Amino acid sequence: MSVRLHLSGHVKSVVDEALPRLTAELVASGITAGDPTLWGPAAEAEASKRLGWVQAVSVSRPLVAEIAALRAELVAAGVTRVVLAGMGGSSLAPEVIAQTAGVPLVILDTTVPGQVLAAIDGDSESGGLAETVLVVASKSGSTIETDSAKRAFEAAFRDLGIDPAERIVVVTDPGSPLDESARAEGLRVFTADPTVGGRYSALTAFGLVPTGLAGVDLDELLDEAEASLLEVAIDSPDNPALVLAAAIAGGSPRKDKLGLITDGTHIVGLPDWIEQLIAESTGKQGTGILPVVLLPVSPEVENPPADLQIVRLVDEADEFHFFEHHENEVLVSGTLGAQLIVWEYATAIAGRMLGINPFDQPDVESAKVAARGLLDARPEPSAPAFTVDGVEVRVSDSALAASGTIAGVLDALWAQLPSDGYVSVQAYVDRLRLPQLQGLRELVAADSGRPATFGWGPRFLHSTGQYHKGGPATGVFLQILERTDVDLEIPGRPFTFGQLVQAQALGDASVLAAHGRPVVTLTLTDPQTEVLSLFEAAQ
Repeated sequence: MSVRLHLSGHVKSVVDEALPRLTAELVASGITAGDPTLWGPAAEAEASKRLGWVQAVSVSRPLVAEIAALRAELVAAGVTRVVLAGMGGSSLAPEVIAQTAGVPLVILDTTVPGQVLAAIDGDSESGGLAETVLVVASKSGSTIETDSAKRAFEAAFRDLGIDPAERIVVVTDPGSPLDESARAEGLRVFTADPTVGGRYSALTAFGLVPTGLAGVDLDELLDEAEASLLEVAIDSPDNPALVLAAAIAGGSPRKDKLGLITDGTHIVGLPDWIEQLIAESTGKQGTGILPVVLLPVSPEVENPPADLQIVRLVDEADEFHFFEHHENEVLVSGTLGAQLIVWEYATAIAGRMLGINPFDQPDVESAKVAARGLLDARPEPSAPAFTVDGVEVRVSDSALAASGTIAGVLDALWAQLPSDGYVSVQAYVDRLRLPQLQGLRELVAADSGRPATFGWGPRFLHSTGQYHKGGPATGVFLQILERTDVDLEIPGRPFTFGQLVQAQALGDASVLAAHGRPVVTLTLTDPQTEVLSLFEAAQ
């Protein structure tokens, strides 16, 4: 089934106004033809080598049989548990594909030591390391998180007497450092189309290899995508990608925040993939669209802010029911493969409407550089501004430390919110042990009175991290770290996973502060107990 959209109220007026120009300018057919001039002279060089995703379905077809053969080989050897080490689009696309198909796939997109150990050890239900294949996915071939995971798994495999070459599969761009080293090590390598950026790579080897090895029906996924290709290529007001782009990037004044709601059963996890696609593509030059992943009962849904456009992802069977009750919203229905195509097209079109290059990510590297500097210099951590009930508090601005309570610190942070601002909650903790922390987003949104986003660190650095630094300077930032005795060496590196994740958090905080963004860092010394105190403070 192709993607269907329903519009009503204000958003329908916005779309009706924007569509004639988009169709007259032949934007959809231009993207399909690979026209790099669509985003202006400054973006042309980058766009000329970043439009391969338009051909991803046909390019990826030959991969399906190769992936199926490798899966059969692994299953015959008793290897049935698949772990994916990847960041950003390399993990978020496979995550939504596997979850929607109901197929188990362990996602390792973190440097938190407890989660790395859990991915290595496995469990009685899914199997342990003896039954595990690791897929290492990195477009650049130099991503520190995936390299660290690969090193840890190699050591663990050898400890069990297993040759890593039999259990590690690599997905990367041809000629990358990882491509060259993996081939030298005798690893199985799948190379992806280098003209596809990471966040547009869902239907390339990055999305297909880990999910295919885990058991997803890749032919069905590609068939779903192919069914939408003709629709998105036509310069017509019925083109779902043009309609969606107009809905999220049109209007004057434009709503620069996008609330994403899903029924949670039709396509599982799609808002998280859309979040990184849109935030990293549009958050630059002081503009952008901030995706906010919401629940049906979130505060922003009950009382939508004027600068938030809600998009509701629904099953086709429910779309008319929702259409009757949700005026001014965008209702989107369709299969996963079709939606991947439509959202990629819509994001590229939205970039043109905003006057920015949707294919670069100029501010992502800054946090990486800061983290590397902290790892190299290894400075002693600065003393906390103060400690409240065991929670260590650091602030980017002395005005944020005026109170002696966590609730007071949060109130001081909310006080720095502009009328069009947002709160970003960033949790550098073991989300297997503290999954309830994600519920803090709802309380923060209600307490601050503004839209709030939630990201697990360091995963979000490869997605929304671009928007935080390159988008509008309207955000305030709440980091949550944890003290833990759990740590793990990274073979061949002079630092541990615990030191790495600490450097990533503090490095990003320093970059945010240098951009004039207010940052509060709370370090939980007794996480299970202090999470409850944090919830109370945010109410």
